[in-house]
Amino acid sequence: MLYPERLHQFTKEHSDAFAAIVCGLLLLIGWLALHLGFLGWALLLLPAAYIIGGYESAREGLTTLIEEKELDVDLLMIVAALGAAGLGLWRREYHLIIDGAVLILIFAISGALEGYAMRRTERSIRSLMSLTQDTATVLRQGKEEVVPVVQLQVGDEIIVKPGELIPTDAVIVEGYTTLNQAAITGESLPVEKTVGDEVFAGTLNGYGALKLKLHQPPESSLIQRVIRLVKQAQTEAPPSQQFIERFERAYARVIVVAGVLLVILPPFLWNWDWETTIYRALTFLVVASPCALMAAIMPTLLSGIANGAKQGILFKNGAQLEMMGRVRAIAFDKTGTLTTGQVQVFQVSTNSNYTRSDVLKAAASVESRSEHPLAQAIVEASKNLDWVAATEVQAFPGQGILGIVDNQEVIVGKNGFLQKYVANLPTNLSDIAEDWEREGKTVVWVANSRWGDGEKTSPHHPTTPSLYQVLGIIAIADQLRTQAAETITRLKKLGVEQVVMLTGDNQQTAESVGREVGVDRVYAELLPEDKLHVIRSLQREYQTVAMVGDGINDAPALAQASVGIAMGGAGSDVALETADIVLMADRLEKIEVAMRLGKRAQAIVKQNIAIALGFIILLLIGNFMGNINLPIGVVGHEGSTVFVTLSGLRLLKK
Repeated sequence: MLYPERLHQFTKEHSDAFAAIVCGLLLLIGWLALHLGFLGWALLLLPAAYIIGGYESAREGLTTLIEEKELDVDLLMIVAALGAAGLGLWRREYHLIIDGAVLILIFAISGALEGYAMRRTERSIRSLMSLTQDTATVLRQGKEEVVPVVQLQVGDEIIVKPGELIPTDAVIVEGYTTLNQAAITGESLPVEKTVGDEVFAGTLNGYGALKLKLHQPPESSLIQRVIRLVKQAQTEAPPSQQFIERFERAYARVIVVAGVLLVILPPFLWNWDWETTIYRALTFLVVASPCALMAAIMPTLLSGIANGAKQGILFKNGAQLEMMGRVRAIAFDKTGTLTTGQVQVFQVSTNSNYTRSDVLKAAASVESRSEHPLAQAIVEASKNLDWVAATEVQAFPGQGILGIVDNQEVIVGKNGFLQKYVANLPTNLSDIAEDWEREGKTVVWVANSRWGDGEKTSPHHPTTPSLYQVLGIIAIADQLRTQAAETITRLKKLGVEQVVMLTGDNQQTAESVGREVGVDRVYAELLPEDKLHVIRSLQREYQTVAMVGDGINDAPALAQASVGIAMGGAGSDVALETADIVLMADRLEKIEVAMRLGKRAQAIVKQNIAIALGFIILLLIGNFMGNINLPIGVVGHEGSTVFVTLSGLRLLKK
């Protein structure tokens, strides 16, 4: 059964080529029969060539005419070919039937070549689909069972062996490995994954065996959502293509009217004979048809979308690829966009007689009992130090935290919180803390008690502030993305006139980050609706404005912007739904790649339109001057169509 299925698939994919080959053979044999005087055979074989080579074009043309009440170029080609054949029969100049058959053949060959060219783009896009597994190994009642991915249910435990593709998005419950996520995020280096981490369908498991737990339906996986969005991009025509299609409908009517006038008027105005008049009118129908113009845009944009997908840039449709080439201003969200969104310890300054390790160990002992992001940053910075978790921990939200470590009370928090326990904060540390805060960093103070067991009265209720001493201070800040400043510099070199930063943070922190990355303007202390107003203001000044954000609290601004670009956050639902472009690997430098793709797409589309119009004008001039016949007109017309299609495929290259 497998062989017939493959044969059917092969013939389906190459049906246009088969039709063109058979049409060419019939045309060749018919031409030989005509030259050898076998008129009957010629009149039998040549119509067969017309039917086989022109069937698909005639069907599409008639369908458009009947269902949409519109003329298209397919029908015009068939009319021109049948007109040539009719003229040949009428005048008994049978070479005209050959001319019509040549028109059909070249049109069929052109259609087959265009089909192959477009399928190359589609194959690049469909390479995403090859990343999806059909089956998964599920652990049920202690036994491994292979089931179709579509039958998986939330809660199923999946076994993935070394070297296998991850079948669907899931969470690791057992095992440690490295995953190759290049196909999803465009990131070439493997990423370490362990218990609690989410893994994504289509990524390649490394050396470790994994047990995964399904936390969402398979159809909601990142790869499936990407595939759906790419399919959507293939079917949605951008504004430029919509304009060309509207132009084609009006243009086709003009061609028909002009063709009718060319049949009627020249014999009376210029004394042309009827044969010449009809022949020139038929050639006019061919050379004036806007096939090349129609192929000038979509192959280019689809190639750009495919190229972007391979590099971890997901364009939702061709319109956004076009728009990226025209962006004049870009607004960046701060947290999670220009920064990683993950705070870390930057600096530690100590009081006399204490070391950096003393400060971090004391702070980590208490903060290990907290879920606060600042606490996690301190614990992460102390992971290679030897410390024990505190007991009797009590947290004071927005102020600090304290607990007992080795019979001493440790206090970690803001300076105002520590002043309840410490009579006078060290002046040198206070000055350093002020400098850090001006730089936009959060300062955490660390102190402990100076009394022993015999002096301890009640934890959390000191008898006097003099019993506590400051160990040091810790500066914590959100980590800037390493490529942020360089990306902004490159975007300005590409022609972006204004780069701004939008954030809900305080003005001091925002300006500090803004100076580091090199933005032109900083807007701080903004609510989501305030970001929306800033985008509208930029649009009034610069027209085409891109917004880059995390796709959650930036959703209104992303929707308002000419182009909304989301940091994918490894596949955030809101990012995929709200933004026009998603950076799958969360890499800012991909914005520059997207802009370059947009600018290249614009340039190629303009080149293709100029080539298409140039060919039409040259062929029309040649036709009226009598320098071209019908086959030459067809070659010029179809050649220009194939040329612009192949030109558009240049965007498949990086």
